[in-house]
Order: sequence, then structure tokens, then C-alpha cells
Amino acid sequence: MKKLYYTANGLLILILLLLASCKKSDTIKLTENTEKEKPVKKIEYKKPESTVSYQFYKAKDWLKTNEADSTKIALVTALNRTDKANLKKLDSIVIPTDFSGDLVYYMPFPLHVTALEEVSKVIIFSYPSQTFAAYENGELVRTGPTNMGRKKDPTPTGLFFTNWKAEKTTSTFNDEWELKWNFNIENKLGVGFHQYELPGYPASHSCLRLLEKDAKYLYKFADEWILKDKENVKVKGTPVVVFGSYDFDGPKPWLQLSSDPEALNISENEIETVTKPFLKQILENQNLREADKKTAEI
Repeated sequence: MKKLYYTANGLLILILLLLASCKKSDTIKLTENTEKEKPVKKIEYKKPESTVSYQFYKAKDWLKTNEADSTKIALVTALNRTDKANLKKLDSIVIPTDFSGDLVYYMPFPLHVTALEEVSKVIIFSYPSQTFAAYENGELVRTGPTNMGRKKDPTPTGLFFTNWKAEKTTSTFNDEWELKWNFNIENKLGVGFHQYELPGYPASHSCLRLLEKDAKYLYKFADEWILKDKENVKVKGTPVVVFGSYDFDGPKPWLQLSSDPEALNISENEIETVTKPFLKQILENQNLREADKKTAEI
């Protein structure tokens, strides 16, 4: 009986040890997976059903049969860097042969930029193509048309940071101009991005004009600066990079799409080249913001 008792106890202890070992192993695996799996923003965009090419149309003729189609209008206004009201005023416009894809496939920016994976948020404006792109950790989350500074008042290029914003504000150039969803990026010069009419070419007094839906998105997307006091900035806002130049005396660049659908494409390598000089400063400010957030939570 004693022998049977000790054998049974021995088996019980062995089973308990094995169960404990399994639980420990499961815990370790769970911890390892939790540490490795980081949330990554991944957007699945719909590709066009066929290879996209572009054709010229008279704006008035095309609108006669398509004006009621909001999906087509949204794509065509973006392609021609204009808004619905001004589309009617244009002469020749470029029209895609296939409307089935999402806007990102008709705009020039790459869907992913590996060099920006460490950057939580950045907004990039291309002067040559008159378009913008917003990236989160290297993933394209928003893109669309813009009309930037005219020849007389060009938009400054380089690295900027969003600072203060206002749903409605008055232009410093003309107090009759009401700017909606305005986000300032250069305080001394009064440069910012905001909603305003897009005539289909660079026409602003150095600001970056946007469609209202895009201005509203970026207004919520970007962060304001954090002030130390009335005169000093503690943490800058979201980085904004404006690059390239515009040929004010030449034809509208997007008209090239009819002969070469990839004429305006911006490569991942080009974005890397454009942002590389600013990456250190961008990441330093990002670290300051994250540190300030953690301090505020304590």
C-alpha cells in the first residue's frame, strides 16, 4: 500500500510540474508575441480594373453627361487640380479611361515610403505636381490636389511644422478673404494650408489651398505646437515638407498625362531624398512630443 501511495503521489507531483511548465511556456510566448506585434496602419486601396490612361475632353462637353456622377467629379477635379465650381470654367481637361480605382492610383505619390516608417506623421506638398500627401509611419493615408503660391508670391519650400489652427480665420493679405480649416505652418510669413477655391493652377498669395474635405482632414490629422510661454515654443507641431518648383510659364503639368500616364509619378526614392535632410530634426521633435505626452499622463 505504501508503495502504491508513494507512486501515486509521485505521479501527481509530475503532472503538476508539467502543467506549471506548460503555463510558464504559454506566458512567455504570449509576452514575446505582445512585444513583437506593434499596430501598423495599413490601408487597402482599390486598384483600377485596367491600366489607366488619360484623354483630353472639353470640360463643358464632358460635364453634360457626367456632372451628376459625384464619384467621377471627385476624381476629375483632383486630376485637374481644381474644384467643382472652377471645373466648369476650364477649357481642356484630362479624363481617365478607367474610374474604378481609388484616388491614390491617380495621384503621383507612392503608397509606402520605407524611409518614413519611424515618422509618426508628416505632410508633403509637391510644387511641381500641385498635390499633397499625408503619411503615417510611411503609409499613405491621404492625398489630393492643391493650388499653391502664384509666381509673384511663391510658397516657400523646405521643412515647416504646423503651429496654430482655426476653423475660420481672416487672411493677412485681405481681410475680406475668409479661410476655413486653416492650419498655419509659417507664423512670420503667415503661410498655412486651408480651404479655398482651386482655379486649377498656382494662384494663392503663398498659402497652400485645399479642397474643403482635404483641409478638414488635415486640420484634424496634424498636431498644434505646444507653447512653453507666450514667446517660446516647447514642442513643434506636425512636420510639413514643401519641395520642388513650378514652371509658371509652361503648360499645366498634369496635361502631360494624356501622352504619358506616369509623367508626374513621384518615386519612393525621391521622397526619401527630399525628406532625408530633415529626418533628424523631425524625429527629435517627435521624441519631444512623445516625452511631453508621457509626462502629462503621469
